[in-house]
Parts: sequence; structure tokens; C-alpha cells
Amino acid sequence: MSGELKEACGVFGIVGTPGAPHLAAEALFALQHRGQESAGIAAISNGQLLLEKGMGLVHEVFTEERLARLQGEMVIGHVRYSTTGASRPENAQPLYFRARLGPFALAHNGNLVDAMQERKALEAQGAIFQTTTDTEVVAHVMAHSSAQTLPQSLLDALGRLHGGYAIVVLFRGGVLGARDPYGIRPLVLGRLRGKPCLASETCALTAVGAVYERDVRPGEILWLTPQGDVMEIAAGDAKREKLCAFELIYFARPDSQVRGESIYGARYRLGQQLAKEAPAAADLVLGVPDSSLPAAEGYAAELGIPQELGLVKNRYVGRTFIRPGRDGRTAGVQRKLSVVPEVVRGRAVALIDDSLVRGTTMRHLTQILREAGATAVHVRIASPRYLHPCHYGIDTSNRDELIANESDPKILLQRIGADSLQFLSAEGVLRATGHQDHCLACFTGDYPVPVPLDLRKDSAEEEME
Repeated sequence: MSGELKEACGVFGIVGTPGAPHLAAEALFALQHRGQESAGIAAISNGQLLLEKGMGLVHEVFTEERLARLQGEMVIGHVRYSTTGASRPENAQPLYFRARLGPFALAHNGNLVDAMQERKALEAQGAIFQTTTDTEVVAHVMAHSSAQTLPQSLLDALGRLHGGYAIVVLFRGGVLGARDPYGIRPLVLGRLRGKPCLASETCALTAVGAVYERDVRPGEILWLTPQGDVMEIAAGDAKREKLCAFELIYFARPDSQVRGESIYGARYRLGQQLAKEAPAAADLVLGVPDSSLPAAEGYAAELGIPQELGLVKNRYVGRTFIRPGRDGRTAGVQRKLSVVPEVVRGRAVALIDDSLVRGTTMRHLTQILREAGATAVHVRIASPRYLHPCHYGIDTSNRDELIANESDPKILLQRIGADSLQFLSAEGVLRATGHQDHCLACFTGDYPVPVPLDLRKDSAEEEME
């Protein structure tokens, strides 16, 4: 991905399973690509809620000593990259709360478009916030509910709040899982030795030996009881689904499944469709490692052009969108990717990337490919032009950073240093994935959940700062 995105987070939850904290750590490690700022696990042991979390990668936070402090058969876990709320230790999740209905921990993937308005209203009622995250808004709304049970309080809270989210809640009565009414953010239900578990992606289920059962339906709220039963608190409606297209294009691991379908297969078909819409006169195809490689395979196969290993990724450098700030992202890109000169020297290259957001990576790649002897660099993007900020869990509020908003094709080419540039159409995404029910707001500006005008205004003010 060129000019990488700050990604959605990852969540996990399981009940009725011995060694649950260690399983949660394994699941979070599998979800590490979704967030590399912080990690946390909450557990229930003998009626007591235990919490361990910290800044850093999963293996850095959860040493054996730290995991040993967690006991019990019910846990939730979280890996985070901040979309709402700064990168601070107090914002690491799960968040712990004491409430009228008992203690609970909550972890959240996504973004609430009306969180700021709700926060101001709650503060006017005397609520005191300890973090800057919209996750805490959910908890305070739950605490102010007149419900007689904690599951009902979550139902009440989500009736007031709007956006894209997947939420897991741990309390003495089990684990709750909820997905937003449009299913923008993913959440799946699995089984481990007959006991239910929840995760942002199926790769986390595989990591702990669980079997995928189904996707949690949009708007559905499930209660996983300590005995291993799954109770439906709110029914979902799959007909309303608007799953974020970037889950298929970039976010999810290629070995994960969405709606029971392979992410790898979807990306391969995106590459095939891109080749049909935007063929390049090239001698070889290069994919930007790692997320773009399946699309590059599909592109090369469709055109009958060889795909070769011309770009090498340093495996010890994380996703560059994880680095806050433009300077940090640029430095990360320069350390992350290098060229194999023997592969590209004297040849025209079709360079396939899954998306073009800020252009940081692409400028660097076209430059080093030319320095290595490529005679031409034709950039092909396996998604449409990224033109609009996302308000549902991806940090792209600053439109000035969205390079595809440049309306002059010559200037855009100059900015990325390519000989040609073409994007997959929005219709091509739907055709390749085989579904008409994706959220494409970042491409089309058609937001399934209405975005308050003041939030759009705040984004515009950020652009001027």
C-alpha cells in the first residue's frame, strides 16, 4: 500500500476454555497486522476481573511472566492502532470499568461518528473520562443505562451510538460480541473444542485451533456464556451488510476468510479484473510485498506476463502506516523495501499495489526501480482512487494527504514518478469480489452511516493546521 493507512484494530474473545489467556495471546499474535501500538488481555478468574496491557507488539507486552498473572477460562483481547484517541498507554485496550451492574472490560475495533457529541453530553452529566478513545464513550453510555443486566445495557448503548465497530465485552456472566448494523467492521464466530469464540478475522481462530462457524451478522449482539452457550441479544440483518472493502483489498490476512470466502482468492481476482481494465505494456509484473502479491499474481496470469521477485521486504520493519507522522512513514518505507537489480535492469515494469493513499511508498519504489535500471514503471492500483476520508475506523481524516485527489493526471504522475498510472474501477471491485454490499465510501463518498457535519468540519480544520 502506497502511503499506508492507520488500520482498524483487532479483537478476540473466548469462554469456557482452560488456558484462555495464553490462547488470547496466540490469537492476538495472529491479528498483529491489525494493530502494532498496544496489546491487552482481560480475564475473569474466580469472579475477579484481571487486566494486563501495554504499549508495543504482542510478544513484547505478553511475556510469560505477564501472562502468568492472568488466569481463568474467559478472556477478551485487543491489538490497537489509534484511529480515535492518541497513542498513549491509558488508551491501550481492553478498558476496565466499575459499574452499577458489576465490573467489565471492553475492547473495540472501529470508530463511532457521534462519539464526541455523546462524550460532551455525558461530561455535562458529570461523567469523568480517563482516556481519549471513543471506546470509553460506549462504556459510559452503558453505565448510564437503566438496564437491569449488562447485556441489555450494551444493547441500549449501541442503540444510541453509530459508526463502524466490532466490540467485545468481558464480565462475570461471559463475553458479549457486537457488530455494527452495517457490518462495516468484521467479526466472526468460531468453536474451540465445542466452546464459542469471537475474533476480527478467521486467521485468529486458526491460530488457536478453533473452527470457523460463521460471520457475526450486521447488528447482531451475541452473549457467550461461561457454559459455552451462544445467546442472541439482538438479531442481525445480513441484507444490510456494507463490509469495508479494504478488508478484502488490504487489511485482512490473505489466509483469512470473509463470509466463508478466501481473502487470497478475492485479491487474485482483483488483479485479474485490473488487468482487464488497465493492461500495461510491460516485460514483467512486480507486486509490492506483501499485501499486493495476490493481486500481482492475478494481473500477471491474466496478461500472460511473468511475475518475478524484484522487490524484497525487510521482515523486521512493521507496516509503515504504524509509524505516526509523515516523517516516520517515509523513514519506514526507505528501510522496508529494496530492489533486486538483476530482475528489473533493462525491462519495463508493471508495478502492482493494492491502493494509493498518501503516495509515500510509491514515490520511493518508482525511484529505486529506475535507479536499478528499469526502463519504465507502469503503476497499476488494484482498487479505485482513494478520494474521501474514512470515519469508520481508518485514519484518513486529512484530505490533503490523499494523493489521488490531485485532479491533474500529469501532476499526479510527476508526484509518484511513474510512466503511467491506472486504477481499478469501483464496479471492478464489486465484480471481482462477487458482492454488491461493500462500503466504498473512501472511493465514492457514499457513506452508509451518515457522518455528522461537525465531524466533517473538524476534518477540514485539521487539514488547515
